[in-house]
Amino acid sequence: MALKFSGDAEGAQTIALKALGYLAADEELLEPFLGATGLMVGDLRAGATDSAFLAGVLDYFLQNEALLLAFAGASELAPETIVRARQRLPGALND
Repeated sequence: MALKFSGDAEGAQTIALKALGYLAADEELLEPFLGATGLMVGDLRAGATDSAFLAGVLDYFLQNEALLLAFAGASELAPETIVRARQRLPGALND
């Protein structure tokens, strides 16, 4: 099912949560994420409610084009939509 993005922070969080779920569902994707961030598996559940954490998840995807494109395809989103979602979360460089 394709995700819709209305351009608001809530929609951006939804996309980021889907991205986190995408990582968590595949151990081969999750391990490098955990290694790069220093997080533990248990940290993911707590982070899922933190918009700054979710922004970091999208940052991770934006730093890896192959991962970004795979997630975009699986979610039926244009990669640009994921970029726009990131801009709606804390720490974006669009201010």
